[in-house]
Amino acid sequence: MGKLDNKVALITGGGSGIGKATALLFAQEGARVAIADWIEDQAKTVAAEIERSGWAVITINTDVSKAADAERMVAATVRHFGRLDILYNNAGIGESKLLHTMTEAEWDRTIDIDLKGVFLGCKYALPELMKQGGVILSTASVAGIEGIRRMAHYCAAKAGVILMTKSMAMDYAEYGIRVNCICPGGIGTPLFETGYENLTPERKERALKAFTALHLLNRIGQPEEIARTALFLCSDDASFITGQAIVVDGGYTAGHRMLGSAR
Repeated sequence: MGKLDNKVALITGGGSGIGKATALLFAQEGARVAIADWIEDQAKTVAAEIERSGWAVITINTDVSKAADAERMVAATVRHFGRLDILYNNAGIGESKLLHTMTEAEWDRTIDIDLKGVFLGCKYALPELMKQGGVILSTASVAGIEGIRRMAHYCAAKAGVILMTKSMAMDYAEYGIRVNCICPGGIGTPLFETGYENLTPERKERALKAFTALHLLNRIGQPEEIARTALFLCSDDASFITGQAIVVDGGYTAGHRMLGSAR
């Protein structure tokens, strides 16, 4: 018996990183999975891996920042599988930039994907979830809890996801819908790598070492560790948890350490 037997899960950004790890784990635990991603080849590669194990999966080419795409991904999932039980809003972007050098288009793109994309996914999934109850989960970030240098747009979006999560949990509990989000620390994903792509190899090594040291466990997390948290929150194991921002960050936000202090 799997933890998600007979459940239908729609995962955005399911073609790589946390989304890929979650799609594979959810399928292993009995869910029928819809992978929504704007990079179609990546989604199909993950789907092929799931299909080889005999599990049910579909892919939907989706830009979560567009209402028509969000509506279509929910409709396609329900049309194929007959219902929707879990929405995992995981798609996101993030790039490092000082606010005064940021264009309006760059600000809008981050907000549109990381915050508006969650709104649109929920908007079209909620009528389906309200029929029988279910779960909404979103990927927020420790950047929604405390500031991070050169990431004002990303921090604003992720803070919005956290408060939207709490508000939706209040609004939809009466329909049997639980709403939570995960706040990862540094996770070894393709998105994480983009933050260092413009650095020389030497500067990248120093930056990665310094950032890693900010985590009490002195390492970067892995996508599978977030996927296991997602499985818990979307399963009946978390049946009494709603309206929460679950931090999975290796101790990144535990407290600030003085420079030069002993570990």
